[in-house]
Amino acid sequence: MNKHLKVNSSTDLSRRSFIVGTSAAGLALGFASVPGSSALAAPAAFDPSVWYSIAPDGLVTVTCGKADMGQHIASTMAQLVAEELGASWKDMRVQLASNDPKYNDPVLGAQITGGSWSTMMNFDAMSRAGAAGRIALTEAAAGIMGVPAGELVVRDSTISHPKSKKSLTFAEIVKSGKATKKFSADELKALKLKTPDQYTLVGQSIPQIDIPSKTNGTAKYGIDTFLPGMVYGKIVMPPVRYGATVKSVDDSAAKKVPGFIKAVTLDDKTGTTTGWVVAVANNYANAKKAADALKVTYDNGPNAKVSSESLLAEAKRLQADSASGLFFVKNGDTAEALGKASKVMEAEYTTNINIHAPMEPMNATAELKGDIWHVYTGNQFATRSGAIAAGALGVDPKFIVMHQAWLGGGFGRRLDGDMLIPAVLAAKAVGKPVKVIYSREDDTTMDFSRPLTFQKIKAGLDDSGKLVAFNHDVVSAWPTKRWGIPAFLSPDVEKKGALDAFTVNGADFFYTVPNHNVRAIINELAQSATPSGQLRSVAPGWTFWAVESMLDELAVAAGKDPAQFRIDMLDGAGANAGGAQRLRNTLLAAMGLAGYGTKKLPKGEGMGVACVSSQERATASWTACVAHVAVNDSGEVKVKKLTVATDVGTQVNPDGIRAQVEGAALWGMSLALFEKATMKDGAIEQTNFDTYTPMRMSQVPEVAIAVIANGEPATGVGEPAVTVVAPALANAIHNAVGARVRSLPITADAVKAGMKKA
Repeated sequence: MNKHLKVNSSTDLSRRSFIVGTSAAGLALGFASVPGSSALAAPAAFDPSVWYSIAPDGLVTVTCGKADMGQHIASTMAQLVAEELGASWKDMRVQLASNDPKYNDPVLGAQITGGSWSTMMNFDAMSRAGAAGRIALTEAAAGIMGVPAGELVVRDSTISHPKSKKSLTFAEIVKSGKATKKFSADELKALKLKTPDQYTLVGQSIPQIDIPSKTNGTAKYGIDTFLPGMVYGKIVMPPVRYGATVKSVDDSAAKKVPGFIKAVTLDDKTGTTTGWVVAVANNYANAKKAADALKVTYDNGPNAKVSSESLLAEAKRLQADSASGLFFVKNGDTAEALGKASKVMEAEYTTNINIHAPMEPMNATAELKGDIWHVYTGNQFATRSGAIAAGALGVDPKFIVMHQAWLGGGFGRRLDGDMLIPAVLAAKAVGKPVKVIYSREDDTTMDFSRPLTFQKIKAGLDDSGKLVAFNHDVVSAWPTKRWGIPAFLSPDVEKKGALDAFTVNGADFFYTVPNHNVRAIINELAQSATPSGQLRSVAPGWTFWAVESMLDELAVAAGKDPAQFRIDMLDGAGANAGGAQRLRNTLLAAMGLAGYGTKKLPKGEGMGVACVSSQERATASWTACVAHVAVNDSGEVKVKKLTVATDVGTQVNPDGIRAQVEGAALWGMSLALFEKATMKDGAIEQTNFDTYTPMRMSQVPEVAIAVIANGEPATGVGEPAVTVVAPALANAIHNAVGARVRSLPITADAVKAGMKKA
């Protein structure tokens, strides 16, 4: 979330009038209440909450309203319930929610998984649900035993009365049918929860529930969907990413392919896709052969000549126009302060297009049963995606049932619902269930990518080397605006319009700087031609790249150690109280663990620091990194070690947290050094892992992690470490060989050029 979209129940994302818009149409949200739309509990089961059910055999099944893409959020939700419920971990099970509104996020009011929000925003609600179940079971047990409820002890799915030695299992209580107590919202809010010193499960590295099924092959991903009579669809992609229209389709050669059924030209009323054709056949191999045989002619549309170079040129033009954009931060008078500064520095920072590339490619299966459309897929935004499917079909959203699956990777890619459109429209056209599977090439070239960004910072130091002014312009596509959801946009500080804060979050840092401006500028050319989405870390992946790199440059200019330069500004003054201190602590922890400044490094080696308050100011996880690199004479960078410290408040599953932080740090390194997509003639040039090259196993450095758990409310950990690595690496490179690099990914050529300038 951002500072304008408050994290509380007043955020009305669940209102009945909530509308999802697209470039072509507004799509009302809804859900069909039909048999089979959600898991039905056995008649004798006890449902203390919408979030879990206790069966007569004592098994507790928690329904996870979040997409699980390997971050084990389903197990985290179960761990929170089990803690307050008093259940034995061996009795816990998980299932994934449908798009029934009853499973909407307790805070956001929609089913969305992103922003590292899941644990922090659901900790309280899931804990209270567990506590309510414990109280209901305890009162029922007290009645059965004939003893005061206050004398009962709940532990390991058993309620016992120490004085009389009587005990009942959860299973026995549920079978009795005596557990019937229900709680109002006010009663839930009034429940007294455990204090951290009373936890028995939270804070423990207990086994993740989903691991056995994922290792024995029984876990079902979207791509594992098989329905009676199902056929397959393979997409024929247009020669440009967005804006093409189909002029004609010659299927004469495709008709010679065994099992070919039909070529369906998508008429997508939502505007999510343009220029797509689906070849439908009896199996995927034949669908692919038929797709290859189709001869499709296109009008390539308005973006046919767009390139990475033209996107960057447009971004620079917009930044140079003082009338462009809206202010996200406007504190003090940067113009006056810069005019009086003893030293003024300017720098430009860029990031290139980046691809999600999840291992499970996009896929969806659609089937019409009566009036109800059933869609099977793994999705991070079921609320919006169900509405998109309805918009494409031209039906009321209440007739769409989304069946959630485990995600074989998402990282923001499955926040978009484009994979549903070819599935539902092809199924409508052929009158059969259709499974559509993107090829790796489809997935890469039609990704809703991280946008190309351009940032310019102008900053001023006073006579003492203190930072007195920081002017920061950020130009990019605005992915959240593309969603057409007004509640996810933020008013600018001057109340002149709405901006996409998810493109500038992080630029509103916790350093004390008296004069600070941040201007958010939309690149409409990129908005149309890319179009862009949310990739793991979102805006902090580029804003902190610029901020933390520039701070090092300023520290050097001021003649100060870069770490101490940051520490001095993390004084917690004014609105930075609390947050600045926690960020400073993570920086000190990372420095201590890495041995920063305590030893002389060999020639060509250096350490660099960075610290971030990702993901958003209001929902930060305080994270710092010390990167240790070695650079050879050719400018090639070898990362020797990444040391990451993160303040998570309350940790639910320590092993899970460490795994996510390590994975995030390595993702950040991959983005910093290896990943780059380019656009030419309106199309993404890279098509597979031979040309789009994420980090390989052989390139993985040593990673050391320090987790600070201080009893504060739980924060998120899936993304913050992504954002801190790139600037730490760039700063380490400078300390190693004197080269300044300002574009991602960092290349050997750029480093070598910087070495020559040093």
